[in-house]
Amino acid sequence: MPRPIPIRAHGAAEETVEFKHTLSAHHPELPPVYSTPDMIRLMETACFHALQPFCDEGEITVGTAIHVEHRVATGVGMRVRAEAVLESFDGRFYTMRVTAHDGIQEIGGGTIGRAVVNLPKFMQRLKEKSGGR
Repeated sequence: MPRPIPIRAHGAAEETVEFKHTLSAHHPELPPVYSTPDMIRLMETACFHALQPFCDEGEITVGTAIHVEHRVATGVGMRVRAEAVLESFDGRFYTMRVTAHDGIQEIGGGTIGRAVVNLPKFMQRLKEKSGGR
């Protein structure tokens, strides 16, 4: 288990929206706006940055639940910053309050659940599950 993680521990991640982050990149008939899965990925990265410094060697945190809203469209070229703050924990499960902002306004927010895993054990279980592939 990781060292105690203080409530309000925080992390952030940023990226400039590129075509590959848009709905159009996946479905040409959709508009070229920042996709919800990409916003969530950036939020997850912010969560990882918040918690990883407290993990012991061989440990990481992984996402377990996502409860977010994507409320505002963001176009190519805009800079998006996701922030994550530890709100609560229960054993090895952590609840992160997340937001995403495009420099003009908040574009999304909510909570993401994370859990601590031992990476070598996790990878071994995954290998066994896939029949050794």
